Amino acid sequence: MSAYINTPPILSVYRRIRLYILAFISLLRKEVTLLAIRRDATIFIKGLQKQGVDIADDVIVFGDNIRIDLTRPSLVHIGSKTFLHNGFKILTHDYATFCFLNKYQDFVPSSGEVFIGKNVWFGENVTILKGSYIGDNCIIGLNSVVMGRIPDNSVAAGCPAKVVCSLDEYYDKRKKLSMEEAFAYARSIQERFNRKPVPADFWEEFPLFVSGSEVEKYPDIPIRKQLGDAFDSWSRNHKAPFSSFEEFLRHAGI
Repeated sequence: MSAYINTPPILSVYRRIRLYILAFISLLRKEVTLLAIRRDATIFIKGLQKQGVDIADDVIVFGDNIRIDLTRPSLVHIGSKTFLHNGFKILTHDYATFCFLNKYQDFVPSSGEVFIGKNVWFGENVTILKGSYIGDNCIIGLNSVVMGRIPDNSVAAGCPAKVVCSLDEYYDKRKKLSMEEAFAYARSIQERFNRKPVPADFWEEFPLFVSGSEVEKYPDIPIRKQLGDAFDSWSRNHKAPFSSFEEFLRHAGI
């Protein structure tokens, strides 16, 4: 007599339904967690801190697909006002160990610290590998892979990421280019939508026509929100290159 006992069909169906229900509940819980993170990044940050990651309370989490290697949380440091974009990833170890194990039958561990300073801004899909150091006030470009040292006040990009210029150089470059870009954007509004641009269209370009003392003249632009902690200093010191929105449009050719 065979030792194999057939499972009654109804029991098999029950087990399958139960597995589907459990899988759905698991996915639902993950989605609820993601929604909570979207609404309040402190949930994500506090969770990392409880795991032992040294991450500042005011780190900006922008996106859902962010992965921090928690196999060795004591090796991760993320400084104040750093911006973590969608697809950001930190790895404090790698899996070469298993290649060694299969060939040499020897288990060789691999790990290293990841240090990220203050005010570091990451483009989308950046990966930071073990043993990497990124100083304060840095910008890391889209799809970069950091493996090594990026000094303070640097702009870096590529795979592996290399310094392409200093932050001061990039700041000066953006100051020059931003005006022509704003003019082109203004003209595109008129051409695409067949209407005259309005101040509310320029929620990033407003410094070109709004001086620090004129914020209240433009209630439709979220200036305070855009500037954040820098608002007080900006409002005291900023002088717009154009005296009004109309003058800005005239220089744009509108």
